[in-house]
Amino acid sequence: MTSQLSPYYLDKTAALADVLGATEVLVEDSSIVVDGRRYPVIDDVIVLLEPQHYTQRVAAEVGSALSAERGSADLASDIQFTFGLEWSTFAGILPEHEEEFRDYFDLVDLVDLSDARICDLGCGTGRWSYFLRNRCRQMILVDFSDSIFVARENLRDCSRALFFMADLTTVPFRSGCADLVICLGVLHHLPVPALSVVRRLQRLAPRLLIYVYYAVDNRPAHFRALLAIVTALRQVTFRIRGRHTRSVIAWSATLILYAPLLIIGRLLSKVGSQHLVPLYDSYSGKSLRRIEQDAYDRFFTRIEQRISRSSIEQLSDTFDVVSISPNKPYWHFVCISSQ
Repeated sequence: MTSQLSPYYLDKTAALADVLGATEVLVEDSSIVVDGRRYPVIDDVIVLLEPQHYTQRVAAEVGSALSAERGSADLASDIQFTFGLEWSTFAGILPEHEEEFRDYFDLVDLVDLSDARICDLGCGTGRWSYFLRNRCRQMILVDFSDSIFVARENLRDCSRALFFMADLTTVPFRSGCADLVICLGVLHHLPVPALSVVRRLQRLAPRLLIYVYYAVDNRPAHFRALLAIVTALRQVTFRIRGRHTRSVIAWSATLILYAPLLIIGRLLSKVGSQHLVPLYDSYSGKSLRRIEQDAYDRFFTRIEQRISRSSIEQLSDTFDVVSISPNKPYWHFVCISSQ
């Protein structure tokens, strides 16, 4: 093993034991031992994945051979590759991310989080946790891909965070391990129904803040027509693996698709009709770099579920309260249960 464990977790064994529901957690060189089971630790990231799901980076660090059964056709491998590459390409915390953070958290009292443990599932670069790091008692960041290492770097100044490489659908945390779970822009990319995962996440915390891609169900028909075209193109582009080629396509989409719509929207805003232009409400005022990242996400993810507001409302069969924000991004919502 090439990495050596920093002292980062030496004073966090009690927190780790609590989150993992363990009797004993021991810190060793480049690993932690949880009730007798050893997990690698790489750059302060605890790897909870089974060896057959290691990324190339993790396999190289721990000296493990990648499973011969995995390849680009494997869904898990594809998800890891795509998001690991995306978030290593777009690793930075941008100024507009803070405004987006406020948009996502319009249903959450941020002052009320001061003593909370927050679990960020599918954290990517950790950009939402970055804005929470000084607002809560502790952060748990989880991602399935190498982007968890980007999150570790972005939260280098935060000593109250725990970092895990794990599958959020099978993460071995104890029930009630957190006060709030956030999962923003993740579940619609999974190979299982997004809202069924929301129901399963109930066990982790009494409150969930979720964002899933909307079914354009509150928009005119031409929005859905454009979405259908982009979806058809994505069936081709997601198969492209080259970093340079993906970057060229994402930048081209930014200039050929997004930029013209923003110009049209800006012109129509003079007569109050900008709401008729797809993408304008979401991207007006944002940098080209921020738009490029979303273009990358749109064209290179294999799975993109679209969820209607009425489907989200049906979560009331599981949760005591389901509150859907009327504001963009559509749809983000809070689920509350009395546990």
